[in-house]
Amino acid sequence: MKKFTFFLIVTVSICFSSINFYGQKIGKYPTISLVSDSQLEQLVNRAANATLNKFAAKGIKPENLAVTVIDLRNPNQLKTASFRGEEKIYPASVSKMFFLVALHQWLENGKLKMSPALQRVTKDMIVDSSNEATQYIVDALTETSNGEELSGKAFEKYAFKRNAVNRYFASLNYQNIVINQKTYCEDLYGRERQFWDAGKNRNYLTTNATARLMAEIALRKAVTANRSEQMLELMKRDWESEAKDTEDQAHGFTGITLKDLGLKGTKLWSKAGWTSNARHDVAYIETPDGLKLVICIYTEKFANERDILPSVAKIVLQGIGELK
Repeated sequence: MKKFTFFLIVTVSICFSSINFYGQKIGKYPTISLVSDSQLEQLVNRAANATLNKFAAKGIKPENLAVTVIDLRNPNQLKTASFRGEEKIYPASVSKMFFLVALHQWLENGKLKMSPALQRVTKDMIVDSSNEATQYIVDALTETSNGEELSGKAFEKYAFKRNAVNRYFASLNYQNIVINQKTYCEDLYGRERQFWDAGKNRNYLTTNATARLMAEIALRKAVTANRSEQMLELMKRDWESEAKDTEDQAHGFTGITLKDLGLKGTKLWSKAGWTSNARHDVAYIETPDGLKLVICIYTEKFANERDILPSVAKIVLQGIGELK
């Protein structure tokens, strides 16, 4: 493999200021700038279309797939490309990465304080992808909790607070996303169900937004360099280890591609999402010969077809080193 260095990411603008949530200002970090690249676009489209053709007999269609890649070989010109990268898709557990960044911003600005309990629940949310841990984090970020249904001003206040994370990412120029719901193993009850039913209150992300956030973390730009390092530590995946669970975040998603290509020594950081309807992954990859990339792939309605996602990633990894 030729030596090359890059990332897979998405688009964003530079900004830095603060935003008011509950009468208190929460700072914002300077975001990254991305440039669309035609060569990378051709590669991403080729990977997507080849995969759609490969699994056509299974009934997969373009609307079941979305992909975003960011090339970081030149830190002064971050290149990006996507296939349906602005489509709003239910992110499943990938949403937990957004809650992780918001948590670190709240911690950085003194809105929350780290404790042994919060440290444990943060680890469980990202390492084990615990839904219960995520529910705890969302309550802490938004100063809300579940209970009996509310009415009038009380519900309006609750709903406003529950949208705190939405407002934070909007302040960073994240567009076309909704990030205000907890993740669940079963159903919603009480004011959680009330809030879900009250409007368009279901989590939606795009592969562009997801890849961008992973890239900001990988570039040590999310909140602060130190906090980005802490986030990466939680998303580190040992894909070369013996799998106790072949569907875990290290072995059941992008890690399949690294194994199939024999990329020994390659480092992987990721956040996966898997439900009965969705199979997603956003990964940051570093190879021993200098490759650095972020790739985000969402698949819908083919959650148990574990080879769709690796098929896209394999073509991207094999082809990106040849791009100028």
